[in-house]
Amino acid sequence: MLTLERQQAILQLLNEKNTVTVAELTKSLQTSESTIRRDLSELDKKGKLHKVFGGAASIRKRSVEDIHTVNRKEKLNVEEKTTIAQYSAKMINDYDCVYIDAGTTTSVLIDYIENRTAIYVTNGIVHAKKLIQKGLKAYVIGGQLKLSTEAIIGADSLNNLKKYNFTKCFLGTNGIEKSAGFTTIDIEEALIKAEALNRSYMAFILADHTKFSQVFPVTFGKLKQACIITDKLPDKKYSSYTVIKEVMT
Repeated sequence: MLTLERQQAILQLLNEKNTVTVAELTKSLQTSESTIRRDLSELDKKGKLHKVFGGAASIRKRSVEDIHTVNRKEKLNVEEKTTIAQYSAKMINDYDCVYIDAGTTTSVLIDYIENRTAIYVTNGIVHAKKLIQKGLKAYVIGGQLKLSTEAIIGADSLNNLKKYNFTKCFLGTNGIEKSAGFTTIDIEEALIKAEALNRSYMAFILADHTKFSQVFPVTFGKLKQACIITDKLPDKKYSSYTVIKEVMT
């Protein structure tokens, strides 16, 4: 099989399955692992796929409105986000030091927080406002404001995070995939998420079922690093990678 034909076959398989492993491609295309890995590297450089550990994931084009606008995201999967948020709020205990990530599901989380002895830290502008309006002790990290996601990012915000040791963090994600882990769109937002994840004793990813088997450009954590709280699990195999709580089963 010619290189072009083989690479077209790889992309076709990705369109059908969304993710593929090197082993699957080797068997399907009857070629060596080294050849497959070389093909994946070339296709990744061309922007045709996203190369991940042990395989590849498809890159699906999304509109700017679909992936960036907070107002649009707030209107998606409202019931699922509410149920996830209600369950997650009960995880906060007295005197916890809690990090709340910018995002639409984490914003809903604040609506259901009742614990007034915990300390809350966030990089979300709207989140900070909601926290203080509820009379909660809240801190917002400094840095550059990203208007499209209403998140604070950048080197200053990353340095500000380094002084905290969180008992719990609640993070959003754009994608969850077995090999790629937790992924998002923006490198600077990913750095903030990764730092919060690493500085937390317990970490929770709040994500509805549509986030599974999706891969975005930047990985900020491995699946084993956090418990996933979701409405329902579309692929039960994810349970072998980390602890997952389904709240709408």
